[in-house]
Amino acid sequence: MSVKLNGITWNHSRGYASVVAAAQRFSEINPDIEIMWEKRSLQEFADYPIDQLIDKYDLLVIDHPWAGFAYANSALLPLEKYLSKEYLDDQKEGSVGKSFESYNFNGSQFALAIDAATPVAAYREDLLKLQGTQPPQTWADVLKLARLKKVIFPAIPIDTLMNFYMLCVTMNGELFTDEGTVVDEYIGTQALEQLKELASLCPNDIFNWNPIQIYEMLTRNDDFVYCPFAYGYSNYSRQGYSRHNLVFDDLVSLNEYGRLVSTLGGTGIAISASCQNINEAVLFAEYVASPNCQKSIYFTSGGQPGHRSAWLDEEVNSLSNQFFKNTLPTLDRAYVRPRYCGYLYFQDHAGVIVQEYLRGNTSSKAVLDKLKNLYHQSTKEGVSS
Repeated sequence: MSVKLNGITWNHSRGYASVVAAAQRFSEINPDIEIMWEKRSLQEFADYPIDQLIDKYDLLVIDHPWAGFAYANSALLPLEKYLSKEYLDDQKEGSVGKSFESYNFNGSQFALAIDAATPVAAYREDLLKLQGTQPPQTWADVLKLARLKKVIFPAIPIDTLMNFYMLCVTMNGELFTDEGTVVDEYIGTQALEQLKELASLCPNDIFNWNPIQIYEMLTRNDDFVYCPFAYGYSNYSRQGYSRHNLVFDDLVSLNEYGRLVSTLGGTGIAISASCQNINEAVLFAEYVASPNCQKSIYFTSGGQPGHRSAWLDEEVNSLSNQFFKNTLPTLDRAYVRPRYCGYLYFQDHAGVIVQEYLRGNTSSKAVLDKLKNLYHQSTKEGVSS
């Protein structure tokens, strides 16, 4: 009698085709196990509550801030109880930046990092050469190119918030302090002003564009040449995926602070606490996160691996215009978002507040005060998305 597992992932070649291909090969190796995948939008992936998914799906591709919620609500299986220490040690040693530990909360490992990402720089090398221009290396270089109307970056609420974190952390700001402050007022104000200046030099459409839409704009037409920071998608560096290939690279430097420290993203594969076929689900999670699968089927089917061995693999880099080697330093220094139980409530609402400032509709002090109040709300017992 065959076992059927249901999985939920997100709607992009990187998030969907990769796990479908891995599941197909897994079922060929294990013919008694069938896995069916469904997909949801990128926005739903970021904020749709996992407790509304665990009764329907056995396998969930999740974002790491859900770890605290999973712990508080016993929503996901703690994988250290089902996977060997040797396997988990390899996953930890093979982590890209803090991807592996980002899914660990209070000693429980709620997911395996099958995908690693953070905002990185991207540009059209052909257009920069035509202009006789080199890729920006500093924040001042980015502003200079932006004044020529050649720069775009994602500024929908969630990405605006991640970019705000990035600038604050780069300037050594401590985020989400025990004193109940999201960030020091001086550093927060500086970050807001810097983002606003850059946004003012870009088309208003950026407030409607996520990273995928940014990359589509860069690859489909010749109006823009550079994006200073957006969650990286190696798909757009591969031959045949889009009209024009992009080159991805590390982030620029910000004054005396050095290179920007971005906000870690990526995805992990988790198992629902309601799963009735745990052994089979664990077997697949172990397979899809393994170095061999990550470097082969997962990557070649459009995935962006979460295992370090794939990021260092010569063939993987050759097929992706050196995407992984170029951006690995960015991943290694990336900031890990809070993962306390109510954090997603904060994230779901805070981006709109920051975006309002970039649009010129409020003051920096009002933004920081609202963020502080929202932080307090999010830490109240029982608050969730």
